[in-house]
Amino acid sequence: MAEELLLENDGKHSGHLTRSLLAVAFLSSFGSSMLYGYNLAVVNSPAQYIKEFYNETLIETYDFAPHEELLTVLYSLTVSIFAIGGMTGALLVGRLVTKFGRKGTLVKSTGLVFIGGALMGFSRWCRNPVMIIIGRFITGIHSGISLSVVPLYLGEIAPKNLRGFLGLVPSIHICLGVFIAQVLGLSELLGKEEHWPLLLSLVVFPTIIQLMLLPWFPESPRYLLIEKGNVHATITALKWFRTKGNIQAEVEEMQEEQRSLSSIHTLSVRNLLMDRCVRWQVITIAVVNIGMQLSGIDAIWFYTNDIFKNAGIPEPHIQYTTVGTGAIEVISGMLGCFTIERLGRRPLMIGGFLFMGLCCAGITVSVLFQAQLSFMRYISVGCVVGIIAGFCIGPAGVPFLITAELFKQSHRPAAYTVAGCLNWLSNFTIGFVFPFLEIATGPYCYLIFCAICLGVALYTIFIIPETKNKTFMEISQMFAAKNNIPEEELTSSAHLKMAMMNGYGALGQHDER
Repeated sequence: MAEELLLENDGKHSGHLTRSLLAVAFLSSFGSSMLYGYNLAVVNSPAQYIKEFYNETLIETYDFAPHEELLTVLYSLTVSIFAIGGMTGALLVGRLVTKFGRKGTLVKSTGLVFIGGALMGFSRWCRNPVMIIIGRFITGIHSGISLSVVPLYLGEIAPKNLRGFLGLVPSIHICLGVFIAQVLGLSELLGKEEHWPLLLSLVVFPTIIQLMLLPWFPESPRYLLIEKGNVHATITALKWFRTKGNIQAEVEEMQEEQRSLSSIHTLSVRNLLMDRCVRWQVITIAVVNIGMQLSGIDAIWFYTNDIFKNAGIPEPHIQYTTVGTGAIEVISGMLGCFTIERLGRRPLMIGGFLFMGLCCAGITVSVLFQAQLSFMRYISVGCVVGIIAGFCIGPAGVPFLITAELFKQSHRPAAYTVAGCLNWLSNFTIGFVFPFLEIATGPYCYLIFCAICLGVALYTIFIIPETKNKTFMEISQMFAAKNNIPEEELTSSAHLKMAMMNGYGALGQHDER
């Protein structure tokens, strides 16, 4: 049966963008990645109302009037607890995707959004500020899972010539989520005192759509073949995603990857960190994921209104300026998505981080001199826009994409766990520390972000190879020299072949003679 399916699709292999590929990319990103962007920015607009709610409930419950510093700490905790949840979710990714699959994990994790959204939505009615913090933590767990699983899923279903394009679709949705949160946070819409619980709980609606439709899509073919050994289901999934082309060539490429694995079982994080064959890949994902968050973008997202206020923008105009930056995010994300397969991963990373570093330095200079030169306030706003644009073009999505590309199937879940934990830990650090860092160092804090951006750009120039249009095996071989591993060691002696298949499409394992 499986052989018949292969023969039906025999022909020249071509990676066309089919409707089914595009649909699953947008649907999985819409109900997951977009929520991450939304939750990053949604606390910005109602910040003052949330602080007032904390103040009122503390007086009502404990007859205690908190001072401004305590309210700032509580609000910073509300912002940053989302990242703690994200790190918790990232720790679960490896086990979840191995047990439930890529699509299965996305579907099952949607329940977290409903719980978190309900807690935040009913917090004022219950007069309980803890519900906001717990709700943010739970939605953070969902984002921590989905932020890794969505690019993992899309990276495994995409043909190699479309892996970059589909891999950046989630980053567009992250930018779109930020933009939607900014628009809905306008005072003319939900940015009023009575509407902030609704604004926080709107995350449930995209999740409902994803939960209704995503279960009808196939699981990752690579997961079905390499981890489950189900050839028939693999070919059926490939037919659904490709509709035409040489499916047999893709199955053989997956089997070549499986032959190269020392074990078909998923590696633990400890084994990943101990494996000398992927030493430089692990260092690379650590650098790009930490650099992505410590570039200053989270400080911009979390505290946009405060930054514009300090830049001298009139209070009534700040919310519209913020929305304008959100629109630029979406446009920049689309620009990166549609150029990555032409330019490659490296140019987007290098150009994005260099431009961000330049703009971070520009913020420091403009804020220092805006008292003497009034036009400097516009330079400051322009630099904020530049940081956002530079980030969304490349650094927003490429780190998640190359985390999938740099590792083979057995290493990939653990790699996403490591990358996700580092990403979220850095996210939490910035969200919690930035207000105090800005108080302590003033505009000079952006020079720290400038140095980090330049450092990541230099690392990309000298260490990270171009992965555009390469198979996972070819990328592993590109790192073999850096890891001092002979290429022949990347191929195990076990030779996997299609054996006689039972009704479930099982694979047979044979030794080479």
